[in-house]
Amino acid sequence: MRPLSYAPPAPQSRASPSPGRGLRTQPCALPFPDALRAAAAAAAVSLSLLAGDAACAAVAAAPQPPEMCRDGGAAMEEEVRAEAVTNEQLVEEAWEVVNESFLPDAGSRPWSPEMWMQRKQDILQGTIKSRSKAHDIIRKMLASLGDPYTRFLSPSEGDELLSVNGIDVRGKSAFDASSMLQGPKETFVTIKVKHSDCGPVESMKVQRQLVARTPVFYRLEKRENEDSSVGYIHIKEFNAVAKKDLVSALKRLQNSGASYFVLDLRDNLGGLVQAGIETAKLFLNKGDTVIYTAGRDRQVQNTIVAESGPLVATPLMLLVNNRTASASEIVASALHDNCKAVLVGERTFGKGLIQSVFELHDGSGIVVTVGKYVTPNHKDINGNGIEPDYNRLPDLKEARDYLSRCQSKELS
Repeated sequence: MRPLSYAPPAPQSRASPSPGRGLRTQPCALPFPDALRAAAAAAAVSLSLLAGDAACAAVAAAPQPPEMCRDGGAAMEEEVRAEAVTNEQLVEEAWEVVNESFLPDAGSRPWSPEMWMQRKQDILQGTIKSRSKAHDIIRKMLASLGDPYTRFLSPSEGDELLSVNGIDVRGKSAFDASSMLQGPKETFVTIKVKHSDCGPVESMKVQRQLVARTPVFYRLEKRENEDSSVGYIHIKEFNAVAKKDLVSALKRLQNSGASYFVLDLRDNLGGLVQAGIETAKLFLNKGDTVIYTAGRDRQVQNTIVAESGPLVATPLMLLVNNRTASASEIVASALHDNCKAVLVGERTFGKGLIQSVFELHDGSGIVVTVGKYVTPNHKDINGNGIEPDYNRLPDLKEARDYLSRCQSKELS
């Protein structure tokens, strides 16, 4: 076992504001290529194709030619509608998204509705003479929030994944999409991609070139001064196969005589949040809270709970450090706060924000931090991290006693 000194959600829809400032959201479209690139990394689809380098990819041309997303009349109507939105209205449209949805404590600078209103008045005092100038103003306006995750997307960055093997992925998470992309080596998957706001919809038949790699590594160990065996499991990241491979590891270690488990999340920067949530559920009782999501919009506010009982009920020690982040912190806090695991090591990184993508009227868009993850014990992960219970690995009796006290306190 390594010594402790061994050296992170789907876009939200939103009601349209007043005419002339209509916000058109893509409620669950996956941004392309970033979300698809992450999904393909888990599913091991050729990244050279996803980067646009078709010459380097193993691609069989789809029989049908690329199709336009709208007919000529509709495309012309789209252009007229975009031109009907003034530069000032576009800036105000972006301002409204932040005003209604931005999580105030996400930025490094103070924010209030009054301050944001003053910002709009200052910006709209003069005439904005070009669309590129309007885009620059939006960039600067968002940068003034002090949130590195809230940013502007130009119209050319609006590509999205539409379907996988004929199944619509709009409404599905990146976790679900990546699972759909998986398959045996050298088999084919057909993906449909929409390029920009009114660009072509292109079908591509892609050969799966690599096998999705497991992030789970495990072994059975004996610790000094202990008769029982420990199952050591290291999870490097949470990808689409993490849960499946963890289940396999747990069962094999149990069958080999493991009395308890050490789950190592050190240097695990996260990955797919949903994969982390599903991993945490493996150890929780039915009805236990996995994580809360909090935000100003009610659509962001949610409580995620375990739907069934635990796969294993043996004591669990969870190793963390300052590079344990995002989805890993969701797992760590869920198991700790529900008295299922003792945390060992260092304070975790503290990354717990949620972003949504909002499309603006001219086909550009903005990514806005709209929420955050809160632990079952109602502690804010972001910027704070999670404090461990021990800085060294306790023996089994000590860990059992700690978890017993935790459970007694929870019941009282």
